Order: sequence, then C-alpha cells, then structure tokens
Amino acid sequence: MNENAIASSRALWNRCGLDRRSDEVLAQILDRGELAAWRALFELARKDGQLRARIKFLVLTTPLPLPYFWLAALASLGESIDFEARLPDYFAASGV
Repeated sequence: MNENAIASSRALWNRCGLDRRSDEVLAQILDRGELAAWRALFELARKDGQLRARIKFLVLTTPLPLPYFWLAALASLGESIDFEARLPDYFAASGV
C-alpha cells in the first residue's frame, strides 16, 4: 500500500509533512484518518513490529473513537491483545 495515502490524509491538516516517528502524528491518523490512510497504515504495520507496538500503546493510552477496531486489526496481525483491558473513554475525554 502507498504511504502517500497517509501523507495526504486530512488528519494531518496541521502538519507540513508525515513524520512516521511521531506518536502524535500516528495518533492523529488513528483518530481522524480516512479509510485509505487506515488501509495504508495497516499494510505498514503488517511488516513493522515496532509500528504495531506503537499503535497498541496509543490505543491503550489515548482516547480514540474506534479502539476495538484497532485492537482487532492488531490481533489479525498476530499481536497479543487483551480485549478486557480498560481503555480510555473517548467521549469523556472529548467532552461530548
């Protein structure tokens, strides 16, 4: 999959470019990315164990709108996932 789908994601509206090393940028993609960006991220994660670990850490510690979606995606890539783990509440954090 093309990394360009991530770099051109609307989720990075406040960035001048894609910094794959930034957890903040990764969290923005997980939170606000569109399907094409998520597919590209999944393909990158398929080959990159460190990226999978970073995604898992962010899902477990950052309020995201679809945490179980990302945990299921990671599980499909072979990551050990505790689906009973307590996750941050997206709605409580956003004030909705």
